Amino acid sequence: MAGMELRVFTEPQQGASYDDLLRVAQTAEELGFGAFFRSDHFLAMGTDGLPGPTDSWVTLGAIARETSRIRLGTLVTSVTFRSPGLLAIQVAQVDQMSGGRVELGIGAGWFGREHAAYGFDFPGPSERFDMLEDQLAIITGLWATDHVSGAGFTYEGKRHSVVDSPGLPKPHQAKPPVIMGGAGKKRSAALAARYADEYNVSFEAFEDGLPILARVLRACEEAGRDPATMTTSSALVLCVGADEAEFRRRAANIGHDPDTLRREQLGGTVSEVVDKVGRYVESGQTRLYLQTLDLQDLDHLRLVATEVMPHL
Repeated sequence: MAGMELRVFTEPQQGASYDDLLRVAQTAEELGFGAFFRSDHFLAMGTDGLPGPTDSWVTLGAIARETSRIRLGTLVTSVTFRSPGLLAIQVAQVDQMSGGRVELGIGAGWFGREHAAYGFDFPGPSERFDMLEDQLAIITGLWATDHVSGAGFTYEGKRHSVVDSPGLPKPHQAKPPVIMGGAGKKRSAALAARYADEYNVSFEAFEDGLPILARVLRACEEAGRDPATMTTSSALVLCVGADEAEFRRRAANIGHDPDTLRREQLGGTVSEVVDKVGRYVESGQTRLYLQTLDLQDLDHLRLVATEVMPHL
């Protein structure tokens, strides 16, 4: 199963301190995972979320200085949380701090309650997609602007505009990879074909995710882009055990039904999970984001590294 990269994906709004996240990121790097990603949310879902949320880009900037190889990113930053100019600066700075290891997952946002709880505007879906289109254009435009020539970047959008910007600071990479996701409907697929380096399907059963990716790849063709230049990936709840008892214990610890995990997510014993990963490889996907919900159970990651990764 050559060509499949496993990435650790955390949900710190559910309850995690910076120290918890740093420990997971450093363990993931030590074990050979390809990346450490985190969600960008400010309100817990179904739990008290203590000690409270952490800001994604502050966290990643700090972790960048405490790691050396693992890639870092968000899945995904909502355009409702930050202006495009601020976000472009933040991502570029963290990319510099990491020596070029940052990836920007970006989306339109969906969780209205967290916006109300912390005073973020939450317009309707169409307006949020306008914001997403503007932010993609502005962020990539700022990074690409040749400030040496003195030519500033100007963009007038429906929700965001910039005038004569020098586009500074520049990221360490020429362009940090941009990741988008969702249901792959017409507008998001077209935006992905224009701006994204990767399209991610999150928490869908295997068969349900394939049509989404097919729509995105078809949008690439329609836009005159080689679909092979679009990385495709999935995010799945991780719950694997060395045996059935350990699998079920881990499922209980994260509050998930083991049968659902086995049927729709990356759940089961080691041999089952290896077989499931093989299906994603055969579909052409090259990355899996392993949603790791129990951040104290580092043995879970060690099991994946020692028993699943060797098959990849």
